[in-house]
Amino acid sequence: MLTTQKLNPIDDKTLEEIGFTWHTDTDGTKYVSDQLVEITQEEAEAYYEAANAIYDMYVKAAEYVIDNNLFFNLGIPFNLIEAIKKSWENDVHWHIYGRFDLAGGIDGQDIKLIEFNADTPTALFETALLQWAILKSNNMDEKRQFNNVYEAISENFKRLITLFDDTNKFEELYDGWKILFSCVEGNDEEEATTKLLQQMATDAGFVTKFEFLQNVKFDEDGIYDSDDINYEYWFKLYPWEDIAVDEPELATTLTNIIQNQKAIILNPTYTLLFQSKGMMAILYELFPDSPYLLKTSFEPLQDIKQVQKPVFGREGANTSIINANGTVETQTEGPYDNYKKVYQEYVEFPQDVHKAKYQAGVFFAYEACGLSFRKGGDILDNMSKFVGHVIS
Repeated sequence: MLTTQKLNPIDDKTLEEIGFTWHTDTDGTKYVSDQLVEITQEEAEAYYEAANAIYDMYVKAAEYVIDNNLFFNLGIPFNLIEAIKKSWENDVHWHIYGRFDLAGGIDGQDIKLIEFNADTPTALFETALLQWAILKSNNMDEKRQFNNVYEAISENFKRLITLFDDTNKFEELYDGWKILFSCVEGNDEEEATTKLLQQMATDAGFVTKFEFLQNVKFDEDGIYDSDDINYEYWFKLYPWEDIAVDEPELATTLTNIIQNQKAIILNPTYTLLFQSKGMMAILYELFPDSPYLLKTSFEPLQDIKQVQKPVFGREGANTSIINANGTVETQTEGPYDNYKKVYQEYVEFPQDVHKAKYQAGVFFAYEACGLSFRKGGDILDNMSKFVGHVIS
């Protein structure tokens, strides 16, 4: 059984002062739990090793998908295939950060991959800053965490310039290149997350600016802010699959920008391969003996309990838990039902004394760099709670 430790929550006023305004869910309950998950140092190290090993498998699987033209299998929109190929070819299209969702890892349960939020993962602000603040406000040693997310992502921005070389060489290689950071106006969480990433890049040594997405200008020669200043890099907290479906003209323009090497877009287009839950079926095909993978297929699994979910979807929407006899145990509604489906072997999440279930989230920025948890029911939706952790 998972063990938690009660703490004194940070008051809403203080949360808002540090930029965390989405502290209360629509039903009036607090989004941040007043508990911390207790883990051991050995469990923290196991999460670290698992995320690193899984990322290596994703890289090999992406190469396999591209070499064998399996984009349709993953539900990849046709109008981004060329951009994916181009971004994959050159290391300068660097993956800044993502988040693995994992079952197990606590109380002897094996760590299993649930999915990879590789393009626009949530809970960055909470994981990088808030759980550190929670420990500090409760007079606990903030170093008692698996959490160097802020530093790791800042270092990973430097790798846009140094690539696999020593990041200490950043200053001698950097030549004033600029990063424009963008998200859609009107979402406090996305704006705070984007500006946090901007601060990380600024700390790394880049010239940066923030601009709401609707004010960014695009043409065949590059990407510009509202003052018509051209940027070598553009970070968008806006999913690639939404660009493909909802903004097809922009998808075409961005593909041309990438092909003509007029700008580098972050996260790169190839992270859409990682983002597709269909990749887990490819992973299982390539690495069936991996201890981190659940049996996964593009067709319903026979005679075992399983989870059906769309290859692209968020917050647990359009997800079904199906019993071994084919009956549906529980399901959620949502806007993603038109996407191709994938079927993944069911696994129990760790539970606390109240039977609440916990899913681990491990952020990845060149290597695994931070842990946090989400608490909820059988399907973790947008009403699940954020839970920090402490190494006991």
